[in-house]
Amino acid sequence: MKDWSTGIDCYVMSNVLVVGLVFYTMLPRHLAHVILIGGLAMATVGLGVARWLWRQPTRTRFNGATLALSVLMVLFTLVMVKLGFRAEARDLLPFVAGGMTLTVSSWWFLTLYRTQQLGARLAELDAQEERIAMAQRLATAQIQPHFLFNTLASLQHWVDTRDDRAGPMLRSLTRYLRATLPMFEHDRLPLEQELQIVRSYLDIMQARLGQRLSWALELDDAARSVMSGASLPPGTLLTLAENAITHGIEPSLRGGHIAVRVKAADGRLRLEVQDGGQGLAPGACDGLGLANTRERLQAQFGDRAMLGLEPAPEDAPGCLAWVEVPTA
Repeated sequence: MKDWSTGIDCYVMSNVLVVGLVFYTMLPRHLAHVILIGGLAMATVGLGVARWLWRQPTRTRFNGATLALSVLMVLFTLVMVKLGFRAEARDLLPFVAGGMTLTVSSWWFLTLYRTQQLGARLAELDAQEERIAMAQRLATAQIQPHFLFNTLASLQHWVDTRDDRAGPMLRSLTRYLRATLPMFEHDRLPLEQELQIVRSYLDIMQARLGQRLSWALELDDAARSVMSGASLPPGTLLTLAENAITHGIEPSLRGGHIAVRVKAADGRLRLEVQDGGQGLAPGACDGLGLANTRERLQAQFGDRAMLGLEPAPEDAPGCLAWVEVPTA
């Protein structure tokens, strides 16, 4: 049972046993063993009910448990009287009443504590959902207006001048908008669909930047075999590609190459976007897009997901951004 430790059972039972042994010699000799065994039995039943209340600490359950215990104690006393142990029943009455009061009080405080604990946890989850929803709205806004305006301006110019690039650009933009506008309505997006969005985006940027940009998509065999079942928070790979264009390729006069790689090994999926642009600036830190992406990955996968940003390997120019998530 979640959050319920067997140490609680050991603690309660050992305390009942110790108290019973300490007062054993002070109890009536003919009732001492009955009181000791009865105390242990009551503690066992009480712990069982406590675990039951811990799972679902409702007022109905608490009232039902209290009523059941009261009826049980009354029946126990009546049975003793019927069997001719009237005097013993009278002598046991203070111990029964004390044990019942202690048990019911423990249940009450347990129910109250557990209710507050669950309430705090639910409030925490609500706040987390709110943060994730805000991050998704911000990610939606991350589809930069200047990218759309610049693309539409280029498209309009090419249409007016009857440039052959207008047709492919319009088709790529249509695919991009059709895929991106509804994608943030979902918690996760299939990796194949995310890759298609990135392809459309890079096609558009390649048409706009011309020879300043080239790009390639690389998938290893292991990634192809698990890709159909893989999913990501929407816009994860797109954010890395946008950052590579905005901070790596566009500021560089010579442009550069963007490599999008998907690899799989040891139950993990690694997504990389490496650009050959101007490189990682000293002291660079996460911007809004990367911070939102990191938070959404944390919400979806916990500590099993990682996002990194580092200089390109092997003395190559540019920057490498990568994400690792479990394949299942």
